[in-house]
Amino acid sequence: MNIPASSPSSSSSRRDFLKTTTKTAAGLSVLSGITLPHVHAAVDDTVRMALIGCGGRGGGAASNALSVNGAPTRLVAMADVQPNRLNAAHDALSKKHPDKMSVSEDAKFIGFDAYKKAVDVLKPGDIAMFATPPAFRWVHYQYAIERGINIFMEKPLSVDGPTSKRMLELNELAKKKGLKVAVGLMCRHCKVRKDLYNRVQDGEIGDIVLARAYRMQAPVASCFSKRRPPETPELIWQIQRFHSFLWASGGAYSDFFIHNIDEACWMKNDWPVEAQASGGRTDRGEFVDQNFDHYSVEYTWKDGSKFFFEGRNITGCRNEFSTHIHGTKGNAIVSNAGHLPARSAIFKGLGRKVEDRVWSAPQPEPNPYQLEWDDFLAAIRNNEDYNEMERGVKASLVTCMGRMAAHTGQIITYDQMLNCPHEFAPGADKFTLDGPAPIRENAEGRYPVPIPGKLRDREYADAV
Repeated sequence: MNIPASSPSSSSSRRDFLKTTTKTAAGLSVLSGITLPHVHAAVDDTVRMALIGCGGRGGGAASNALSVNGAPTRLVAMADVQPNRLNAAHDALSKKHPDKMSVSEDAKFIGFDAYKKAVDVLKPGDIAMFATPPAFRWVHYQYAIERGINIFMEKPLSVDGPTSKRMLELNELAKKKGLKVAVGLMCRHCKVRKDLYNRVQDGEIGDIVLARAYRMQAPVASCFSKRRPPETPELIWQIQRFHSFLWASGGAYSDFFIHNIDEACWMKNDWPVEAQASGGRTDRGEFVDQNFDHYSVEYTWKDGSKFFFEGRNITGCRNEFSTHIHGTKGNAIVSNAGHLPARSAIFKGLGRKVEDRVWSAPQPEPNPYQLEWDDFLAAIRNNEDYNEMERGVKASLVTCMGRMAAHTGQIITYDQMLNCPHEFAPGADKFTLDGPAPIRENAEGRYPVPIPGKLRDREYADAV
């Protein structure tokens, strides 16, 4: 993969350049005895940002970025394929951060090439924020690397084997350029989870022999979809309903469940080597999406210990959103009610009675969505090495591994997932507003769904 290396790295950002030249000029003036005029009262250290993908998560990430204390930030460009979504995000951000918005009408870009135009507004040292459906991650990442721009991107980072490999290859180029790269697995920045991780690594619960996690909820976001309105182009509709389509998001499994999977693997300090799973679709009536509505996955780490994950999107059932680990000396709650607050705690033995609790997270807890941006901006400001891409890709790939195990009915290893040749959206860098979608509806408006036991080397057929 050839990527031009013409743009300077963020380690030689304009802020470093300005600081260096300011010091040099001061030294020359002392040596020559000449007082130089002040062209600028101060160096503008503002980090400018472009938001590509203006949905709810994109708007949330931008708001967090604009809320960092002690780091001047400004949003200067926005891009999306849907004008209404871009304008809604712009209005909301302008109301919340009126002094940090500088997005003029000619800096609002629409279309599949809009990301290039938004990134081109930036300079080395600035940040491109990618919050589009993850099918486009590698496309946008490649261009930001070409331009020498720091990157924040939402999870998941890849949805299949080929795009996972591509992201890892691209990241080697990003590292050579010294770019700062953040990924949206914000729980890794949670202070109480970090405290728990350190305690677990210090042996407070012994060796981890079991992890279990649950994300069981009613259908959320766009994971269930009914037949496409005939007036909406198929590709645009699939992007609007991206949680419904495996090519766009990895489906409900990848997009929603990755956080629990990642935090369990973080506590274990390892990635599973294989997964076996079951799952299925209950009576879905008019819904035409590709998702299963329940998943049960057994991951195995290389030492033989297990991680059980239960996922469900069904109305009227018991809900749970939590992650737990069990060791040879005790057990711990990683999170027990979603992303915030984690309410992490450690217990001796197998029980969880009050008298068994030996540590619990202090309350209230800082918001990890904000903490990830605090950490990212601090790294840019202090020119520290910062690249979360590899672990973000691995978390995405392990998530895909469990999903594929359920969709095929086979044991899927990490290496099999990485090397699976089925690319869900080949040519994602060449999509056009009036072009075809990666999968097409049949005469009844339905899409191909996984058929465990029949499709063993891929998760769905190319046509129905």
